[in-house]
Amino acid sequence: MEEYLAREARPEMEEENGSPWAQALLRGLSWLVILLMLGIVLQVACNALDINPLARFDTALPLLGKAITLNTLLDLQWHLLVITGLLPAGLVWLSNAHVRVDFFYQPRSDRTKARIDLAGNLLFALPFLVMILPAAWDFTHRAWRSDEGSASGGLNDLWLIKEFLPLGMALLALALAVETLRLLRRAK
Repeated sequence: MEEYLAREARPEMEEENGSPWAQALLRGLSWLVILLMLGIVLQVACNALDINPLARFDTALPLLGKAITLNTLLDLQWHLLVITGLLPAGLVWLSNAHVRVDFFYQPRSDRTKARIDLAGNLLFALPFLVMILPAAWDFTHRAWRSDEGSASGGLNDLWLIKEFLPLGMALLALALAVETLRLLRRAK
């Protein structure tokens, strides 16, 4: 496995992942993945032991409401999954670690690879982001205006988590812009 990783290592990946802000973000997200796993274990155990709600509060707390229930844990799992999936998307793009069909791509010259990547950015990624960013903003804004919360005793203030959709997509759009500028220079 180490030989494969050494053979497949890309200098641009080391450069991007080596930046202090990227490392801090990824380290923080790794803790969220651990929190996600603990939430899953806690939900399964409490469900098996028929413990619901897990805690009650006299006054409503932000995001949690008046109780922590099994539905709260389920909502939290989805929210943590969204955060750990969307926030690093731009870093994955910049480090060239996203999924691609390598057997078509790998034998090509660097200039041809840059042209293929540039075409992919302009024909697929850019139109997707142009469509998703306004929709993501509207989705979040609608949740905020209506003070959307879980209908089944889960988390309140769902607009907080829905903010990660436009944020993650905006970070991905920024990464796409940076990568497209790099590719324009390499494709010449």
